[in-house]
Amino acid sequence: MRALRRSYRTPWPAAALAVLAMVATACGDDGTVADPDDTSASDQLADDEPEQADDGSPDEPAEEPEAADADGPLTVYSGRSEELVGQVFEDFTAATGIEVDVRYGDTAELAATILNEGDASPADVYYAQDAGALGALEADGRFAPVADDSLDVVDANFRSPTGAWVGVTGRVRVIAYNTDQLSEDDVPDSVFDLTDPQWSGRVGWAPTNGSFQAFVTALRVAEGEDVARDWLEGMLANDPQVFENNSGIVESVARSEVDLGLVNHYYLFRFLAEDPDFPVANKYLPGDIGGLVNVAGVGILNTTDQPDAAAELVDYLLSEDVQTYFGSVTDALEFPLRQGVDAPDLPSLSELDPPSVDLSRLEDLQGTLTLLQEVGALN
Repeated sequence: MRALRRSYRTPWPAAALAVLAMVATACGDDGTVADPDDTSASDQLADDEPEQADDGSPDEPAEEPEAADADGPLTVYSGRSEELVGQVFEDFTAATGIEVDVRYGDTAELAATILNEGDASPADVYYAQDAGALGALEADGRFAPVADDSLDVVDANFRSPTGAWVGVTGRVRVIAYNTDQLSEDDVPDSVFDLTDPQWSGRVGWAPTNGSFQAFVTALRVAEGEDVARDWLEGMLANDPQVFENNSGIVESVARSEVDLGLVNHYYLFRFLAEDPDFPVANKYLPGDIGGLVNVAGVGILNTTDQPDAAAELVDYLLSEDVQTYFGSVTDALEFPLRQGVDAPDLPSLSELDPPSVDLSRLEDLQGTLTLLQEVGALN
């Protein structure tokens, strides 16, 4: 494979409405590779993949979608931006001869579109930024099983327990800290320690942010509602500094306005690419729910007329070359999920010992939003 470059009306059912409420955890705020973490729940539909090229696809679900043509190109609904994955799709076509027609858009909106289109959906493959969106389609029975050979190259923590979808890349929750003020040993090993009074006023968080809400959802799933409520109330009692997005948190940590920030791992690398002396580092949290690994992943629609071609695309996304590419994009540095492929600037996932969470269950964002409102973290 040649070197990859960054660059691709009926009432909705209740499941679709739930997806539309979802915040996909990876969206951009800087106009480079999109990254849907920096959006609020209310802004998600508009901003999941900002500043994408207009591919001419309609903004709303088609009123009369046409069934897929088995002789036509493979149709992919992609919540990943064209800037990041467009070249991957082009190289897939060059390698296999399989033409790909990609509809780029917001992860949650595309999931709702698939649900709205039902059996007439032209989509063959759904490529999502967020496990919760994949879980919503899985719950509605929209996926065909991924082949065992494809599933087996990815650790069981990063794919559907039923084999309905498979993760492609991962994003890790970390505590970002100011290296001029603290050593790594000074930083807590668990998010639960952040409720200690010594951290009062010193921690930044973004309750309206999609990746933070996905973390709280995972906390509810893994530890239960009472533990999640207690942690949120303990954090609020410690007067955390509130930000709109992850980038703002990291910048504030660098300016010593806060000492610690709850963010995804890759924001730091964007700043380091511009300034190698940027005074922030990531503290990874092995074994702690605060070290959640969320995924971007892919599923094959059970209405596809091209299951073999769709399976080839899944395998291509999990190939060593493509996985290495995702682990080397400086401003969107992600963890390859194919076992045996590591990113040179990141620890291995085995070192991180991520918490075991059924990522399909991250679809329950509504319960998280309700909890955040009840404790006063959201208005």
